[in-house]
Amino acid sequence: MTITNHRAARNGPLRQVTELTRTTPGVLGALALLLVVVGVTAGVFTAVSVQRRAQALADLATRSGPLSVAAQEIYRSLSDADATASGAFLAGGLEPPAVRARYEQDIAQASNALAIAVAAREPADVTAPGSPLTTLSGQLPVYTGLVETARVNNRQGLPLGIAYQREASTLMRTQLLPAAQQLYDDEVGRVSTDQNRAGEFPFTELLLGLAVLGVLVVAQVYVRRRTNRVFNVGLVAATGAAVISLVWVSVAAFSVISSVDDSRIDGSIQVDVLARARIATLQARTDETLTLVARGTGKVYEDDFDQVSMSLTGLLNEAMGKVTDGAVSTRVASARANTEAWLRAHEELRKQDDGGNYAAAVRLAIETVPDGTSTAFNKLDTDLREAIGQTRAAFNARIRDASDALGGTVVVVSLLAAVVAVGATAGLWQRLKEYR
Repeated sequence: MTITNHRAARNGPLRQVTELTRTTPGVLGALALLLVVVGVTAGVFTAVSVQRRAQALADLATRSGPLSVAAQEIYRSLSDADATASGAFLAGGLEPPAVRARYEQDIAQASNALAIAVAAREPADVTAPGSPLTTLSGQLPVYTGLVETARVNNRQGLPLGIAYQREASTLMRTQLLPAAQQLYDDEVGRVSTDQNRAGEFPFTELLLGLAVLGVLVVAQVYVRRRTNRVFNVGLVAATGAAVISLVWVSVAAFSVISSVDDSRIDGSIQVDVLARARIATLQARTDETLTLVARGTGKVYEDDFDQVSMSLTGLLNEAMGKVTDGAVSTRVASARANTEAWLRAHEELRKQDDGGNYAAAVRLAIETVPDGTSTAFNKLDTDLREAIGQTRAAFNARIRDASDALGGTVVVVSLLAAVVAVGATAGLWQRLKEYR
């Protein structure tokens, strides 16, 4: 066989395909195949994209959101437990039952929140050396043991109890609270990541939808020019389905974006500022009580109180600037007023302690008297707890709104993609039969 014959044999099928695409039936067949491929591909990828967005919202509702709450609760409970234990130590002997009950409740809440965080993480995260969960799980029993030892010595009137209480507070400040802070920061970062995933601009969905419409327009223009028919029922149905799909996905996606943005503005941003304010409140309370426990050697705690109280004032001002709800605004305003009352009471406490009236200073610190620091602190903590609860509820409501906006979108997109493929194929098949 000659070289020419080989080339002819090899180029035969290709030449036939090329010649076929130059005919009207060939072009119609190619358009039908292209519409099926593009329609199905667009449907699949759009459904996957929507499902990925829905998964991010589910994670916000069931994983990263609740875990950030658990991490915040760990920090709050541990910090409050340390402040309460130090305050109980000031009472001397057997502490009041209410104070003891508050300490035990704090430890129980911290342990429960820690168990939630541990259960939600991978085993490697829990056992990794230096990880927050490893530190918290390992050091919390050590802390409670030190507090119990300090308590026993305090009840017996032994000065050694002070050393144990200081060691417990040092462990809390240098290991437990930093680990809890890192855990909280990690979870807040995951919330932000999930919000970004859920609220990303729908580039893929829009491009795929427009691509399908573009191919359908080209097909209809070609069919009209070749057949002189104004409408092709199948292609019109496919185009209608493509338009509905594009509009549905666009409306759903932009509704999700709006709700996720609202979840930041009305929820997570405010929650973070208020949570940091509550953390500062608890730190200042611990400093206040430890200054008294140190009996004249607690300048380092008093200096820290001054720094933390300034930070607290700044955080409350920041929170007021971010408030979007009237009820939350009322709570923040009350928190600011109670902070001022606390600082005034603290000045009186320091005046009594520095003047040698230690018993009066302790009374202001631990008893619920109208002009005491304990009273103002409890009111401030209540304000912040309620404000955080309200903003957390707003966050959850916005995430639910976003999830509702995506309801049924995957099913609708899949069905409409099938309509596009079937309608386009049926419409072009009708024209192909005319050439038989």
